[in-house]
Amino acid sequence: MSSPDAARQLTVRAILLSLVLTVLLAAANAYLGLFAGLTVATAIPAAVISMGVLRLLGRSNILENNIVATGASAGSAIAAGTIFTIPALVLMGHWTRFEYGWVIAIAGLGGLLGVLFSVPLRRTLIIEQKLQFPEGVATAEVLKVGEDPGRGLKALASAAGAAALFKLALSGFKLSPEAFTAARFLGDRGIGFFGINLSPALLGVGFIVGFNIGCLMLSGGALSWWVFIPFYNAFLMDGNPELAALVSGLSAEDTAYTIWSRQIRYIGVGAMLIGGLWSLWSLRKSLFSGVRTGLALRGASAAGVPHTERDLPMGAILTGIVLFVLPLFALYYAVVDSLGIAFTMAIIMVIAGFVFSSVSGYMAGLVGSSNNPVSGITISTILFASLILLAIMGSGSTVGPVAAVMIGAVICNAAAIAGDNLQDLKAGQLVGATPWRQQVMLGIGALASAAVMAPVLNLLLEAYGIGTPAREGVNALAAPQATLMASVASGIFGSGLPWNMVATGAVVGAIVITVDEYLRRSGKSWRAPVLAVAVGIYLPLELSTPIFVGGLIAELATRWHRRRNPGGDTEKLKQMGLLFSAGLIAGEAIIGVLIAIPIVASGDANVLALRESLQPGKWAGIVALAFMGWWLHRVATQRGRD
Repeated sequence: MSSPDAARQLTVRAILLSLVLTVLLAAANAYLGLFAGLTVATAIPAAVISMGVLRLLGRSNILENNIVATGASAGSAIAAGTIFTIPALVLMGHWTRFEYGWVIAIAGLGGLLGVLFSVPLRRTLIIEQKLQFPEGVATAEVLKVGEDPGRGLKALASAAGAAALFKLALSGFKLSPEAFTAARFLGDRGIGFFGINLSPALLGVGFIVGFNIGCLMLSGGALSWWVFIPFYNAFLMDGNPELAALVSGLSAEDTAYTIWSRQIRYIGVGAMLIGGLWSLWSLRKSLFSGVRTGLALRGASAAGVPHTERDLPMGAILTGIVLFVLPLFALYYAVVDSLGIAFTMAIIMVIAGFVFSSVSGYMAGLVGSSNNPVSGITISTILFASLILLAIMGSGSTVGPVAAVMIGAVICNAAAIAGDNLQDLKAGQLVGATPWRQQVMLGIGALASAAVMAPVLNLLLEAYGIGTPAREGVNALAAPQATLMASVASGIFGSGLPWNMVATGAVVGAIVITVDEYLRRSGKSWRAPVLAVAVGIYLPLELSTPIFVGGLIAELATRWHRRRNPGGDTEKLKQMGLLFSAGLIAGEAIIGVLIAIPIVASGDANVLALRESLQPGKWAGIVALAFMGWWLHRVATQRGRD
C-alpha cells in the first residue's frame, strides 16, 4: 500500500537543492582528500541544510529531505573515488592536466555502475543481515527529530565561517605557517620529529572518525616517524648510497622527509595491500551471499509490493550495466589500441566492480562510509589488474600502468558509490522512503559530482600542485592514495618499488590484523582496523596529529555526557559536535578551493599575503587552533548544559 507522501519525494526543488549541495560538497571533499587522504560522509549536514531551506520554501516532508541528503551524499563518494585514483595519471606523466571528457566518463560511469551494482545488495545487507549502517541510522535520526533544524544550521554555519576565515588567514593572508614542525638529530644518526598541521578541518575529521581511529592513525604515524625513519637513518642508510648522498648536508627535518618519501611510506603500501586482501578474505561469505542475491534477479517492482520495497527493476539494471560498460570499453581501447586487451580490461572491471561494490557495501554497514576502506579495495584491484595485464602486455609496456589505474579508477568510484548508496537506503528504510527513487537520485548526484571534478582538480593542480608544488611558496597537495596507486602500478611493470619496505609493511599489517582479531574475539569495543594504521604510516605525521586531537575531543565529550547523563545516548547528545565538525571541514575545504582562483589568475602564490610586519607568526596559528578545539568541545557538550 502506498504512502500518501510516496509521490512527494523526487520533487523538482529537492533535485535542484540536492544538486547545489552535491557540487559544493564534491569540491570540498576533493580538496580534503588530496590534502589529507580522507573524505567524510556528507548526508547528515545535507539533511540539516535541506530541512532549513525547504522549510523556508514551503511545506516539506521527511521523505523529500531524505532525497536531498541522498543526492548530496554522492558528492563525497565520487570525490573519494576520483581523487584516490585519477590524479595518478598526472603523477605518472600520462596527463599534464585533467581531461574533462575522460574524468566525467570514468567517474560518472563508474558511479552509475556503483548504483546499479548495489541495488541487488540492498535486501541482503540491509534487510536479511541487518547490518548497522551507522551513518544511515544517524541520518534517519536527524531527519526524524528535524522539527527545529535552526540549531543544527547555526552550528554548521558558524563552524564553516570560522574555518573559512582560519584557512584564509593562514593560506591566503599568510598570517601564520600552515603547520608547526620541529626536528633535530639525536646523537650521530638518530632523528627526532614532531609536527601538527594547523587545520580545523582535520580536527573535524578526527571528531567524526572518533578516538579509536584517531589513535590508530597516530600510532601508524608514530611507527613511521619515530621508529622506522630513525632506524633506517641509523642502521640501513649505508646500504643505500644513492639516498645517503641525497640527504648529505640536509637538516634533520629535510632528512626525515626524504627518507619517508623514498622508503618508509612504502611500508604503508605493504600494510594497505595486506589490509585490502584481508578485507576480501574476511568478507568472503557475505560477498558470496551478495552475488547470489544479485543473480537471483528479484522482481522488486512487481505489483503489490509496498513502495518501501521497490528497487529499480532488474531488467533496467542489466541493460544499464551493458550500456555503461560499452563507452568504458571504447575508452580502454583508446588507451591500449587492442580489442583483446580492452575486452579483458572491461571484463576485469565488471567482475571486480561488482565484487568490490559488495565488499564496500558490507564495510559501510559495519563501520560507516567515512571509515570504509575503499582505498585498500582499490589497491587490491590495481595490483590484481596489473598482474593480469603484465602477463598479457609484458614488463616493458608503457601503457600497462595507465590501463591498470583506469580499471581501478572506475572500480573505486563504483565501490565508493555502492557503499554510499546502501548507507542512504538504510536511512530511507528507517523513514519509509522508496528505494528506487533514492537510487535514481544518487545516480543524478553521481553525474553532477563527476561533472565538476575535472575543473576543480585542474584548479587545485595549477594553484597548489599535486604531489609536487606548482610554484614556490605553496604547499603541494599530497594526494597520498593517488601517489600510492601510481607507485604500485608502475612498480609492477618494472619501474621499481622498494620491495623490502613493502614486505615490511605486509608484516606490520599481519601483526595489526592479528591484534584486531584478538580484540574482536575477546568482545572488546576497541578495534584495530589495519587500514587506519596503514594510512597513518603513509601520511606525513603532521596530518595524523590533528586528526588524533579531534578524536580525543570526541572522546572527552563522550565521557562528559556519560558523567552528566548516565544511560543517555551519547551519540545523539554529541550530534551538534558532529554538525560543527562537518562545518569545519566544509568551510576550510571550500575556501581552499576558492583561494586557488586568485593564485591561478595571478600566477603568484602570495597574491593575498599581507606584509611580513603584519604576520604574527606560528604561535598565533597554534593558539587559534587550540581555541577551535575548545569551541568544538563546547558545542559537542552543549546539550548536556541545556
